[in-house]
Amino acid sequence: MSFDYDAICVVSYGGPRVPEDVLPFMRNATRGRGIPDERLLEVSKHYDLFGGASPINERNAELMEALGAALRERGIDVPIVIGNRNWTPFLSDTFTDLAASGARRVLALATAGYASYSGCRQYREDIAAALDATGVELQIDKVGAFAETEGFIAANVDALRDALLRAEGTPRVVFVTHSIPLAMDAASGPGGDNTYSAQHARVAAAIAAQAGLDDDRWEIAYCSRSGAPHIPWLEPDVNDRLEELAEQGISSVVTVPFGFINDHMEVVYDLDTQASQTAAEQGLSYVRAATAGTHPAFIAMLADKIADLRPGEVGGRRTCGASCCLSGRPGDAKPAACGTESATES
Repeated sequence: MSFDYDAICVVSYGGPRVPEDVLPFMRNATRGRGIPDERLLEVSKHYDLFGGASPINERNAELMEALGAALRERGIDVPIVIGNRNWTPFLSDTFTDLAASGARRVLALATAGYASYSGCRQYREDIAAALDATGVELQIDKVGAFAETEGFIAANVDALRDALLRAEGTPRVVFVTHSIPLAMDAASGPGGDNTYSAQHARVAAAIAAQAGLDDDRWEIAYCSRSGAPHIPWLEPDVNDRLEELAEQGISSVVTVPFGFINDHMEVVYDLDTQASQTAAEQGLSYVRAATAGTHPAFIAMLADKIADLRPGEVGGRRTCGASCCLSGRPGDAKPAACGTESATES
């Protein structure tokens, strides 16, 4: 089949590979926030539990391998590379290499499924900044949000069903995603009933319904809150909620990390380590469902979406405007390259 892109770039957060990477990675991830190294060292101790490495690198490699195979089945055989926000390979280096190889049109796939500033617009800003910094001539279109697709939902349904089989008794199901500030939530999406929290509510409801859960069996909680204490974020925190459930007489819990596409640090630390420990302290039986990962339905959805795109399109529709997925910070309403159909347009 005809495919109008020279390469596919997976755009991700990045993560350390060895202990020596952790502090410089944390500096990159918190750049501009004035956080001293002493605090970064304290916050980054959870990497010590995993040998100083983030699982995101291996999980992204698995995603790219599975996606490449699925695309080749559809007659598409182009390079699939990765460019990160906070650690090697950085987007600027990846774009430089792509341009040197002769690429001119590149499709970007961010490893975030929901529309929000941190999950979409910020990646588009990263893409635009990398193009400006390198001066390379690339047209880069970004695949749009994909959480509300049959493939992503089907992968989570299978994961939930498997977790329910492993759980004790009749567990309470807690769908978990990354918390964001309330202002960012309100400003997320292209408008209408498309806030970050509303998207998650629809996806959780679809997963629960297909898994056969009654409405009183499940709820949504959040993890990974950061930032100043006086700024309100989406709640409840999953650990707080586990304590409350134990107080209410619940004895068994299944967490579903439906806000993440694979097992990176927010999953293996926040859920497998912290939440698991909280559950144990509260006497709760605890099972964590799998992420979408390389589930065949999820990979097939991504491959189909990519195969159907043409230059100038974003997610198959021209939906990204200058006011889409703002950060919620005062004054953040200026047009930006991230808000147009292509990262080379302004």
